Amino acid sequence: MRADRPVAVLTPERRTIDVIPDGERHGRPVHQFTLWFGANMQITAIVDGALAVMFGADAVWAIGGTLVGNVVGGVVMALHSAQGPRLGLPQMISSRAQFGVRGAVVPLVLVILMYLGFAATGTVLAGQAIGKLLHIDNRAVGIVLFGGLSAVAAVLGYRLIHVVGRIASVVGIVGFGYLAVRLFTEYDVSAHLGGRGFEAATFLLAVSLSASWQLTYGPYVADYSRYLPRNTSARSTFWFTFGGTVLGAQWSMTFGALLAACAGRSFTTDQVGFIGALAGPAVLAALIYLVIVVGKLTINVLNAYGGFMSTLTTVTAFDPRTSISRTARTAYILGFTALSVLIALAASADFLDNFKNFVLVLLLVFTPWSTINLIDYYLISRERIDIPALYDPHGRYGSWNLPALGCYALGIAAQIPFLAQKLYTGPITTLLGGADLSWLVGILVTAAVYYPLATRTDRSTGLTPTVRSSGRSS
Repeated sequence: MRADRPVAVLTPERRTIDVIPDGERHGRPVHQFTLWFGANMQITAIVDGALAVMFGADAVWAIGGTLVGNVVGGVVMALHSAQGPRLGLPQMISSRAQFGVRGAVVPLVLVILMYLGFAATGTVLAGQAIGKLLHIDNRAVGIVLFGGLSAVAAVLGYRLIHVVGRIASVVGIVGFGYLAVRLFTEYDVSAHLGGRGFEAATFLLAVSLSASWQLTYGPYVADYSRYLPRNTSARSTFWFTFGGTVLGAQWSMTFGALLAACAGRSFTTDQVGFIGALAGPAVLAALIYLVIVVGKLTINVLNAYGGFMSTLTTVTAFDPRTSISRTARTAYILGFTALSVLIALAASADFLDNFKNFVLVLLLVFTPWSTINLIDYYLISRERIDIPALYDPHGRYGSWNLPALGCYALGIAAQIPFLAQKLYTGPITTLLGGADLSWLVGILVTAAVYYPLATRTDRSTGLTPTVRSSGRSS
């Protein structure tokens, strides 16, 4: 059966947090490229690239900083993706091997908040685009319509998500490529480059913003590679994921930095409206609004789908099940989407400043989680995972792994003196002139503490190098 056959694409997915049996595996690693390229060719990534410029960086250095952050964060993100074919599991289920079946709920709660935050901010921008496309002044209408589209796609699931990613890749290249031409036609771009010089604080802000963008994909990237055949090359999965996410994000963020440098507040006060105006004639503006909606639909569906997976993983830590009915699955997704829509409707008008602080807070909590997960998987257990035990709080991984949770808390605490945020600026950050190094400190401290501890408490002892699978099909 072809993975993209219409009947299959429009049939609701039945798998949730259970293992994907070998007989249901399908797809090729190249599909990871189109999914993540399409997911990054969207307006929120453009806004992310604009932020560093709006907070004082020269566009040239902002672009350089986002490139560094995208590459570093992309490596970590793609390493998570490579876990999918081996385990056949959603990403956060595998965290139970490090934190315990119930201990994994701690980072899971933060993951769910992340999904809600990104879904809500994305829904605000996509709702604006729908409103302009349909000439509706009431922003609530566009937000609700977009929330409905996201819910439908998430309910249909994995196959449709990959198809939407391929469409978004093509649409994004054409749409944003055209906008780039328009930008260079309408503005003397070179005149807005190189005027401010290098400043360490704003350069590191650009690095942090783009690294955060990539690292926050970590908790769900394996959700979209878990259907790949078990014998899929880990190297291929890594490189196609890495290439798609870095190229897509860097294209969008570079465009955003240039937009902010050239247009200033004209862009930042109305991102969607400015891009529509840049497109030119009304017909082309309408097409660009459609491009925005398609790009946001891709990432918002990932957020709704991942939010549902994480919520279910949290619930089943205390009610051990490996699957639920399609009706219950649909109810979870609709509930999550409805909550994100409500948050979007109540969103503050001060979007840019709040979004910057939101993504940097996420970076604070996800770098320790990602460090622990990758060290355990690649260096300690070496891909040897007792999959049935991931569902059993009395099994190999236990209920709560307090040492790992302690390392996680320490990794968060170590970053606080290095924070540079609106609500709090750490004392060391002040000494560094405002440069935010918290995410790097989080990785190094967590790795230094967790690795020697994990080598002494290795829970994979006795497992064969081949990943154990329950082989269950329900």
